[in-house]
Amino acid sequence: MNATNNEKFTITINDTQCVAFRGETVVEAANRAGINIPTLCHDSRLEPAGACRVCLVEVEGQRRMQPGCAWIVQPGMVVHTETSRIDRHRKVLYSMYMSDHELDESGLPVATANSNQLRQLCETIEPIVLAPVEAPRADRPGDDNPYIEFNPDLCILCARCTRYCDEVEAVNAITLSGRGSETTIATAGQRSLIDTTCELCGGCIDTCPTGALIEKKAPRNLVQLGTDKRRTTCNFCGVGCQLDLHVAEDRVVKVTSPPPGETLNDGNLCVKGRFAYDFIHHQDRITEPLIRDANGQLQPATWEQAIEATAKGLLGVKERHGADALGFISSSRCTGEENYLMQKLSRAVFGTNNIHQCAAT
Repeated sequence: MNATNNEKFTITINDTQCVAFRGETVVEAANRAGINIPTLCHDSRLEPAGACRVCLVEVEGQRRMQPGCAWIVQPGMVVHTETSRIDRHRKVLYSMYMSDHELDESGLPVATANSNQLRQLCETIEPIVLAPVEAPRADRPGDDNPYIEFNPDLCILCARCTRYCDEVEAVNAITLSGRGSETTIATAGQRSLIDTTCELCGGCIDTCPTGALIEKKAPRNLVQLGTDKRRTTCNFCGVGCQLDLHVAEDRVVKVTSPPPGETLNDGNLCVKGRFAYDFIHHQDRITEPLIRDANGQLQPATWEQAIEATAKGLLGVKERHGADALGFISSSRCTGEENYLMQKLSRAVFGTNNIHQCAAT
């Protein structure tokens, strides 16, 4: 919410009395009241841009329609989000987007491995048939970064990706470049993302409303696969970010973040949380305890055997060299209770204060 204080008042949206807060926008007030105003360039984590013009509404007293994502509410304001004028505007606007967009056999914007919000909006209208537009937007040929792919033909220049990179990640790896029909999403000198300040967090993929930015690793037919989405906690550090696993045929094929505002990470993930899921099904992943035999070869063992061997080894070192010859390292992937038990094992059981935790480095 962009509200500047807790002062609240009443506005009217579609003949419904709604509570609004000083400083917030029409879209924010409407969303809280359960009134949907379609948007493409809006992201609650970003400052309003009013770039896509999808969210135009009628405000009584205003001659022109105004962008709901950027128009600040005022006491007593009367707003209309569904009128014949707005319907005509949306029909023409969506049709113009479609004329400058790659379409599938059904005549709708193509479905990619990402959710295509533009396609969902276009499904709500009977489009006007317009001559296709060939906008010469430049690509980044040969971008050898391992995770992020950009298709300029699907871009509508809403700038959500560049604004996210600037306002949330603060790395400014991508920007709007060019003028007029040649405007595109670019890096400095059209370099590969790995040669820029990009942290490969994938937030640009997550916020893109058209699928112009997609994950290279995800199957292209992700929509057709009909994946199940399962919420879990990222295990790469101790922050506790929530993420959604997309599962098809008992395999994780993609990871996304929950919508902004739902969890502590507010829809954001780092490069590990979003892309480093190959280990889940890796052929070299250890799935059972292993103990070295007399020849130094690792052999499968039960948990009881592994714990007993570990205890004997630690006690042997303590007897031969003293307790301070031992050192214990716990992990931020463990729970707070497990980390507490690790330091108790070090100090109370083996008698050494040589205990550390990886999150402290």
